[in-house]
Amino acid sequence: MNDSNTVRRTPWPETGSRPLVTPLQPSVVYVSDDPDALDAQYADGSGYTYAREGHPNAEVLARKIDALEGAEGGFVTGSGMSAVAAMFLGLLKAGDHVIGADQLYGRSLRMMRQDLPRFGIETTLADATDAEAIRAAIRPETRLILVEVISNPTIRVADMEGILAVAREAGVLLAVDNTFTTPRLYQPLLRGADIVLHSVTKLLAGHSDATLGYVAAADPALTARMMEANVTFGLTASPFDCWLAERGLQSFGLRLDRAEANAAALAQALSAVPGVARVIYPTLSGHPDHNRAATVLGGRGGNMLSFEIEGGRAAANALVRAAPDIAFAPTLGDVGTTLSHPASSSHRLVDAEARAAVGISEGFFRVSVGVEPADMLVAEFTAAVDAARTAS
Repeated sequence: MNDSNTVRRTPWPETGSRPLVTPLQPSVVYVSDDPDALDAQYADGSGYTYAREGHPNAEVLARKIDALEGAEGGFVTGSGMSAVAAMFLGLLKAGDHVIGADQLYGRSLRMMRQDLPRFGIETTLADATDAEAIRAAIRPETRLILVEVISNPTIRVADMEGILAVAREAGVLLAVDNTFTTPRLYQPLLRGADIVLHSVTKLLAGHSDATLGYVAAADPALTARMMEANVTFGLTASPFDCWLAERGLQSFGLRLDRAEANAAALAQALSAVPGVARVIYPTLSGHPDHNRAATVLGGRGGNMLSFEIEGGRAAANALVRAAPDIAFAPTLGDVGTTLSHPASSSHRLVDAEARAAVGISEGFFRVSVGVEPADMLVAEFTAAVDAARTAS
């Protein structure tokens, strides 16, 4: 028996047609004709060599997100936090200073407070709803400002116009984590920001089965520096996850619009439920940034809302147990509604005093609203709040 032909790779069949669906290409390595051809590929960026340096599925996905964001040459990373890491590692050095919004995602806050200082990069957190607070934090060595348009999980809306002006005046890069807003509500680069980031894991992919990030800069030179860090530190995206995310992206607009309509209905309903201390959603008149939200978000509110119930951890436990069909999970952006408790998930590493300063109590919940019927969601959440009132 001669099995040599099974060991060698078989050339891909050539046909007169092409697949409608993007092929999944899990290959780690790519074959070149000779050393001259390989040199040329490295010199001009044509073709693929090693998957850590790029692969077709990542390229297809990145170009689609580029189109949504009005970007060119963005790249996909292994997670949302790896996109943040690629930015910091590629653009900063010891002695630099970074300003972050004080209500960033919990792991971004940890990176700002604990990890960057270990590398000699100083950080300051400031209120992104007040551009003057950002201005006051700027130093001669400040190189970058990182904000979220809608904060996670407090749903505050940043003073984007003011911060853009401050960054331009100071000659400081402005990076925007656009995960919550998505390019459907806000396009940072087209508004004047320097860098846009995403956790593609969330709304863009939309099905909780792919872990990815994305980052792009208006200046190709900055993108190249971030991409080099991405390759060097091995923050590579999986071809399979890229393939799944591209499939999810095809329904992104439809999913977000339906979920946004549901979120507005749920926010309005929860505002009238006894036992709910407050509801935070941009289009509600009682939102602290309501007027700004109308300008920044064009009258839209997105699919994320937060609310706070009366009572402590016992009431929070009761609410979750009373809503078994609503996934209790520390994530967002799924096609179905998910409920999270920041004090025990995204912000559990943030001390209680710091959580309290931004309004995150034991009764505080964040909701990533999905595409279910709105009346079903209202009924489920109303019953859950009633159960929490009984427990407290």
